[in-house]
Amino acid sequence: MKRAPVTRAILILIAAVFAFEVFDHNAWKDPYELARLGGLLPWSMMDGEYWRLLTATFLHGGWLHWAANSWALFQLGTLYEVLFGSKRFALVYFASGICASIASSFHIESVGVGASGAVFGILGAFIFSIWRSPQYRHQPWTKSLLGQILFWTVLNLYIGFQFPFIDNVAHIGGLVAGLLLGLIPHRVAPSPPGSSVIDVQPYDEGGL
Repeated sequence: MKRAPVTRAILILIAAVFAFEVFDHNAWKDPYELARLGGLLPWSMMDGEYWRLLTATFLHGGWLHWAANSWALFQLGTLYEVLFGSKRFALVYFASGICASIASSFHIESVGVGASGAVFGILGAFIFSIWRSPQYRHQPWTKSLLGQILFWTVLNLYIGFQFPFIDNVAHIGGLVAGLLLGLIPHRVAPSPPGSSVIDVQPYDEGGL
């Protein structure tokens, strides 16, 4: 996690916010309390409170919701940040999260919370970021990694369509945003990877 400071910071903040939800009389169980804390509202009810598009991504509706999103962010965020730099990861994460919230706000009827839209943004960004990388796209691990990313993306979208309480609109909004952001060319070419993905050294974090 030392090479992924932004991912670490987001995970700590998400954990701190969820701890506050728990100690605040289990606010995660009450939609009205989640709305008070900054949960996403339908666009027609936003009333200019557009900061909710961001704050909602740090709130979660239960232990499983928090744990699943945190674990996915830990795995995907750490790898993406190591490969493509902290600034590029931060752009993908927050822009995808906000786009996911915007899409969700036109669909939800109650209160929306969760970081899953931003996580889907990372999944989407991985695809084109790797394909457009002169160094990474020809590496032997690339095909396997992209195959896993595509598999888990399709599987999670399929699961989302099976359960009405899962906000797949947010997932798709974040995914599309991530795909588009993955098309941004690198200003500085990343360093060649080592013998494994884990050994990859990050390139200059000042570039996208």
